[in-house]
Amino acid sequence: MTTPSQPEQPSLGQLVGEIGEDLSQLFRQEVELAKAEIRQEAAKAGKAAGLLGGAGFAGYMVALLVTLAVMFGLGSLMHLGWAALIVAAVWAVIGAVLFVTGRARLRQVSPKPEQTIDTLKEDARWARDLKK
Repeated sequence: MTTPSQPEQPSLGQLVGEIGEDLSQLFRQEVELAKAEIRQEAAKAGKAAGLLGGAGFAGYMVALLVTLAVMFGLGSLMHLGWAALIVAAVWAVIGAVLFVTGRARLRQVSPKPEQTIDTLKEDARWARDLKK
């Protein structure tokens, strides 16, 4: 009479090897997640910087051309120096608004990969619970 063979239990070495492979795969996935988050934040920072640069250039061109037009228009009503000063004050206000808006958007950029940090903390809790 033959006895049915029982399924072979993995050895301790095999289990440790599997855990090592799983941890290695988990680490690679976490690194990829961190890279993706950093790329995403860098893209947001690039867009904010582009907006600030574009606002600066557009503001310069508009200020130059409109200043001349308005200055000469006001120059027919008052002294040209006063007209230039009024126009410059208006563009100073516009520049300040553009600067504050761009700075606010730049502050929204987070250099830390928050999602990766959260999952690493979760992984650490999981590993501690596994040891118990």
